[in-house]
Amino acid sequence: MKVLLNVLLCLLVPVSLTLGQDKPLELADVEGNPHQPLKVGDGKKAVVLLFVSPYCPTAGKFLPEFNRIAAEQSQSFSFYLVHSDPETKATDAYKQAVLNEVKSTVLLDKDQALAKKLNARITPECVVLNPAAEVVYQGRMNDLYLAPTKRQRQATTKELSDALEAIAAGKPVATPRTEAVGCKIGGLAP
Repeated sequence: MKVLLNVLLCLLVPVSLTLGQDKPLELADVEGNPHQPLKVGDGKKAVVLLFVSPYCPTAGKFLPEFNRIAAEQSQSFSFYLVHSDPETKATDAYKQAVLNEVKSTVLLDKDQALAKKLNARITPECVVLNPAAEVVYQGRMNDLYLAPTKRQRQATTKELSDALEAIAAGKPVATPRTEAVGCKIGGLAP
């Protein structure tokens, strides 16, 4: 009888350990509603994440462009703003979204699980994931900022738009990685 109990216990332990690993990453939005940002929505080609901070002036400068891209591409892609600094208050994230007329879902990543999983370190930093949750583009939205305090009059590149156009056409992204320029996400190890 003791041997049978040990066998049953050994069979049950691995099942309970794997159940937790299979659970998809879930984050709350600024209103407390749960979302799975690594999951591409039905009929969508990819999910677009923009890591931002209400305390980073550089990140705020990209929100109008992000809104434009999201409005144009919402049929093919899911869009999220992600706040991964543990010091970010939900009210500040909400206020930033309202002031910038953001229509995309605004997520709070207080434990930095998403930022760590995707190796996001900067605000603003874009990450585009395919339906298999693989990163197909990561980096800057465009070259409006050449350094954290060195801003051009206007952007001369459009890396995020180029990546989304390639994905929509079923082509590989020509430049899958660029360097994001802005503020470091607080609390992450270098």
